[in-house]
Amino acid sequence: MREHAESVELRGALLRLRRTTGLPVVFGGLLHDGRALRITELNGAVTPSLHGLAISNGWGLGGKCLALARPCAVTDYPSARHITHEYDVPVSAEGLRSVIAVPVVVRRKVRGVMYGALRDALPIGERVFDAAVAAARDLEQALAVRDEVRQLLAPPPSGPSWEEVRQAYGELRELVPRVADQELRERLLAVCGRLEAASGSSASPVPGAPVPRVALTPRETDVLAAVASGATNATAAERLGLRPETVKGYLRSAMRKLGAHTRLEAVVAARRAGALP
Repeated sequence: MREHAESVELRGALLRLRRTTGLPVVFGGLLHDGRALRITELNGAVTPSLHGLAISNGWGLGGKCLALARPCAVTDYPSARHITHEYDVPVSAEGLRSVIAVPVVVRRKVRGVMYGALRDALPIGERVFDAAVAAARDLEQALAVRDEVRQLLAPPPSGPSWEEVRQAYGELRELVPRVADQELRERLLAVCGRLEAASGSSASPVPGAPVPRVALTPRETDVLAAVASGATNATAAERLGLRPETVKGYLRSAMRKLGAHTRLEAVVAARRAGALP
């Protein structure tokens, strides 16, 4: 499941790179659990020669990129003097000449390599180089967010599943606006506050580090809790008795306060800040 999700992110990043630069061929692969990097995603290839190719550290252009953890490029792959040539056969079978390789680095660890290539021996221009680096940075951010989500969703070493606690919290947030009794509503909100405080004590990835706080409104919190449970805007609106446009407004406001650009980033940031369990 994890590898599939990350492959989808890589596929999207490569597609955006090709569209942005006009490169005829883009491809790449990710490292998983210490295994060798393999080329798993290709866009624009006309042969299967590169698919499944294992890239060893230091070998070829990609291996050099892995070893140095920095972008590398060659103008004419077959005659390049500063790389080894273990992969000349599959590269030549695809007809590639000018190639750039950019590492995908998450928390100072190389997690993969993205490639772009021409079938002519032409220099890689600065615009293409910058676009390839930017695409890798976008992929790095997406993988980092997924890592954060996995860490935050991981159950504690013992006791009930933390995800069950979060599910119960989301249901409480949905019930609160429907309770007419003021005293009961305040008690429910107090319980929600205790759950938020319990998560805030372990929200920071660094033990003892301060957890940033953020002032979300009750409705912003309700919407984020629904989003955290996997609800779409329409489903959240139905659960909370709101219009979908209103849900979107609360979500945009919460994302702005949290400095998030996506729904997933907003949930992660809210949990870090102790605003969600």
